[in-house]
Amino acid sequence: MLTFAVAFVVLLLVVAAMSVGYIVQRKTISGSCGGIAALGMAKVCDCPEPCEKRRKREAKEEKAALRQKIIDENRIL
Repeated sequence: MLTFAVAFVVLLLVVAAMSVGYIVQRKTISGSCGGIAALGMAKVCDCPEPCEKRRKREAKEEKAALRQKIIDENRIL
């Protein structure tokens, strides 16, 4: 039983160390292989038309990109 307790404590210490490293670096979590984008696919599903939710998200992203472009163009510094 002592072996299991020691192994569990070691596992918790490793997870805690990884968590501290993640918090300190402030990086986003990302896959190592590139995911679906590496396969050349733009979306997960094979449907010919994007769903309403995806169209709304793309419109929102496009609006945000346009807004950022305007901000960058009008920046004083």
